[in-house]
Amino acid sequence: DFYTHETEPEEALPLGVVLTIPGAGSEASSSSVITNEADWRKLSITSELIRPSFAVMNPEVTFTVSPYYTACGAADIMAHVMERYFTKVRHADLTDRLCEATLKTVIKNVHIALREPENYDARAEVMWASTIAHNDLLGTGRVGDWATHTIEHELSGLYDVTHGAGLAAIFPSWMRYVYKHRLEIFAQFATRVWNVDPDFENPEGVALEGIGRLKSFFKQIGLPTTLTELGVPDDRLEEMALRCTDSGTSKIGNFVKLDKTDVLNIVRNAKE
Repeated sequence: DFYTHETEPEEALPLGVVLTIPGAGSEASSSSVITNEADWRKLSITSELIRPSFAVMNPEVTFTVSPYYTACGAADIMAHVMERYFTKVRHADLTDRLCEATLKTVIKNVHIALREPENYDARAEVMWASTIAHNDLLGTGRVGDWATHTIEHELSGLYDVTHGAGLAAIFPSWMRYVYKHRLEIFAQFATRVWNVDPDFENPEGVALEGIGRLKSFFKQIGLPTTLTELGVPDDRLEEMALRCTDSGTSKIGNFVKLDKTDVLNIVRNAKE
């Protein structure tokens, strides 16, 4: 009932966490996600009552995390930041910079962690970024989007795709679909996070280059970047769009409100 939002939690047992795979941010977030295997729905709940009271974070525990799950965790961390970063709220300069710093930290250190799995410093940076990305600090003064997460929940619910891998395939497609609604923040993302040269006469080109570099980064760290690579057939895309939007009766996201047709276009574009 909590996950279908038929009722709200009123109390909860104190919760402690020992973090073993950085990515989800559950060690410091107020969110929880479960999959109902009866209908393969992946549902979430958010409540301050379930935010952990403490977390034990020892980077040495992550030395044995496989390269693939290390990369998936990095994509999940970055997605948590980007869901907050791409907002209609203006003049949030401090959290803009905090988001950008967190993204750059992950980009730098996940490469090191993949090359040197027992590099304590790199693992520590990724672990701390996981916490910062989803403890709501970076959302201060902003309204996050979360459409990409909603779409990916349907993807991983239906196909048991690792969450970070699904996000790596969907997020660039969402970005290409909505970037014109606030071109300057996508150009800012490109120049500050990916070091794309500014071009004030062609901000659209700058923005698209940034999106392209994000997708290339996901490829570099060994993640699938298309739904085709994830084995999603064309004939299931409309079902995903319907499930995201309550059979087409509702919209998702905040940066741009997306209806069933929008979602279908995004997942179709994510096929390649």
